[in-house]
Amino acid sequence: MSAQADTLADVKVTRAEVEDFFYHEAALLDEWKLKEWEALLADDATYYVPPNDDLDGSHKDTLYIISDDRERIRQRIIRVLDPNCHAEFPKSRTCRLITNVRVLKVEGDLVTATANFVCYRYRRFQREFSYVGTYRYILRKDGDQFRIKERRVFLHAHELGRLGSVSFIL
Repeated sequence: MSAQADTLADVKVTRAEVEDFFYHEAALLDEWKLKEWEALLADDATYYVPPNDDLDGSHKDTLYIISDDRERIRQRIIRVLDPNCHAEFPKSRTCRLITNVRVLKVEGDLVTATANFVCYRYRRFQREFSYVGTYRYILRKDGDQFRIKERRVFLHAHELGRLGSVSFIL
């Protein structure tokens, strides 16, 4: 076995480490620190929100709510941080609650983990919206840090239309 394979095989990850990462990410998103959040992403990061009627469908042949590669994530951040972004002016206030964090698989330097969430969204002149669902991540262990390789958001709502636009990052 090569030295690199030995190193990858030795990656140890605890639920508490992943949980702390999720809490940190939620705080960055709730505080609109999107540039800092972007620094958590791997170079090959993807961000998906599949439709709730085909959660296992491929983004290549199913109409996803969000299907972003790294460049599209970067462009999304630029757009929502722009002061002229009418979809987020004034900016939504969000509060995320993260629970039931589980590490499902560790394979080399990749960690598959899930968590349930509730994201409360408050906007001026609108009623409060609650987004409830499950996050599924593929994280890349990079030294003592994680980088987000894939972030999937599974919404549990039956009627996504009543939740309004998802101009912020779930």
